[in-house]
Parts: sequence; structure tokens; C-alpha cells
Amino acid sequence: MTNITVVQGDITQQQVDAIVNAANNAMRGGGGVDGAIHRAGGPAILADCIRRFPDGLATGDAGWTTGGDLAARWVIHTVGPNVHAGQRDRGLLESCYRRSLEVADELGVRSIAFPLISAGVYGWPKDDAIACAVEVIGAFNGGVEEARLIAFDAPTYAAIAAQLVTPA
Repeated sequence: MTNITVVQGDITQQQVDAIVNAANNAMRGGGGVDGAIHRAGGPAILADCIRRFPDGLATGDAGWTTGGDLAARWVIHTVGPNVHAGQRDRGLLESCYRRSLEVADELGVRSIAFPLISAGVYGWPKDDAIACAVEVIGAFNGGVEEARLIAFDAPTYAAIAAQLVTPA
């Protein structure tokens, strides 16, 4: 069973085996969490993205690259649904968490840090993004022992903490 915790802070600073990147389909870096991970991890992450994902990655899927200069050994990239582009199928968001955990299992990851996938610029409602993360991670049966949900700010931390106490 995976222990889910919440941490307020910077996902790029987490001391875990893998961090999850909320990437875009092109897999060439971007803004938000994606940009922060690429900046902190250095050029090795982009080089690995280009090599491993020449045609990008489908929404709801996940794949891994090196962690580059990050403390984490791996970055697991996943492409969340973009509400503003009409992608409102919650199954795609669930798939992001599930596929990320499956990739983590393939790598032998024991500790992983997740952002709230699609809850930023992609416009997924934050409360549902939290509920989805807690539900999918909580139901996963694999080798990941610790999953951290990283909150960038205090209100998000409080919302995640409340979901962990009384899941939806």
C-alpha cells in the first residue's frame, strides 16, 4: 500500500526516486511545472525527451527520462488533459496518475513526488484534481511505498491535507 503525504514546496527539490512532470504532448519543455523541472534538471532531460519521445506523448500516457541535475534519479513525464482544449474526460486524468505509477513500478521506484496534474494552466478544477490523485494513488497496488503530493502554495496544501484526512 502506498503512503500518500502532502508537502508544500518545490517539486524540483524533493529527495525522492522520481518526480512526475506535468508535460505537454510535444515533450520539449514548457511553462509551469514542466519548465521548472527542465530548468532545474538541466539539458540532459530535454535531450532524453527528444531521444525517447521523438513524436511526443499522448494525453493520459507517461514515460520516463533521466533526472539530470535533479536529486531524483528519474523524471516521469505525463500529459494531462487540457480543459481549455475541450479535454474534459476524467479518465484521461486518472490515466496520468495510473500510468505514472506503472512506469515507476517498471523502474523500481519506491518514492515519488507528484504535482497536481492539469490543475494549473490546463484548467482542471483543483478539488477534483486532488480527489483524482488521492483516489488513483490510494488504489494502486504496486511497489511504490511513498507518494508525495506537492503543493506550491498554502491554500493548495490545506486542500490536499483535507482530502487525505477525509477522501472523497
